[in-house]
Amino acid sequence: MDYFLGLFAELGKGMGITLSLFALTLLFSIPLGFFGSQLSISKYKPVKFIYNIYLVVMRGTPLILQVLFLYYGLNLFFQAVGVDFRMEKFQSALLSFVLNYTAYFSEIFRGGIQSINRGQYEAASVLGLTKGMTTRKIVIPQVFKIVMPSLGNEVINLVKDTALVSILALGDLLKLAYAAVTRDATIVPFIVAAIFYLAINAIVTVVLKKIEKRMDYYRI
Repeated sequence: MDYFLGLFAELGKGMGITLSLFALTLLFSIPLGFFGSQLSISKYKPVKFIYNIYLVVMRGTPLILQVLFLYYGLNLFFQAVGVDFRMEKFQSALLSFVLNYTAYFSEIFRGGIQSINRGQYEAASVLGLTKGMTTRKIVIPQVFKIVMPSLGNEVINLVKDTALVSILALGDLLKLAYAAVTRDATIVPFIVAAIFYLAINAIVTVVLKKIEKRMDYYRI
């Protein structure tokens, strides 16, 4: 029993990095994803073309490769050009996750925006609403209502994807669990880590369900 309690306390220390990466990725990637969805449907072809290249790269390559490429690639680039700056592991991991999830959220939002009936834009215009007011008061609430299930799936995937940063030897939950497994020669730390991940996802799922329920008033 003492071993389990000690293990929970030990792995709990890795929760800080895991939860920080999760929360900061959502904080940046959701608004950036919505902004990116505007670029992907832009009437300006050069902007749309460049952004679509970004989407292809981010969605077509593994996240773990992006994490490694940004950490080692950017630091080698800074060194080559003589810039006295080194990106830390957490900074690099966060940048990788934000870039990756922005691409996925962008496509989710794009689908939601394009599903809105164009007649609603015309009706808003007739009522004297500006384009900005139409977006804030009519489009955004409906888009979030439409995309919540897909958005929720990506948020849950993000919880699990945070484990990838262990490749950079960050002291996240999985890294500490792996260290405990090799030290104690038992798979129990992996089981405890799984309990932590399941607990996080259970909380996230409950929160998402509450958000969806609060948005039920906005029928599509």
